[in-house]
Amino acid sequence: MAVASVDGRMAVMSADEIEAEALKLDPKARARLAERLLASLEALSDQENERLWAEEADQRDADWGSGRGTARPAAEVLRDARAKLK
Repeated sequence: MAVASVDGRMAVMSADEIEAEALKLDPKARARLAERLLASLEALSDQENERLWAEEADQRDADWGSGRGTARPAAEVLRDARAKLK
């Protein structure tokens, strides 16, 4: 959650709402934002990176165990990734 001033009022925005607003930016502004966000992640300590990856792995495992996770063959994933790089 984030708090932002909207028309002089305080509004609470979820990460999804922030993402939706960021996607409305023009390409140059989105690129600048992406660069700043990536730089902020690079500044994390090794310990913090390890903690975050462990949390992500735990969440993915829980999603998979509950049936919320999805699976695709590796060949399909790689084909799609290669197509996006062209």
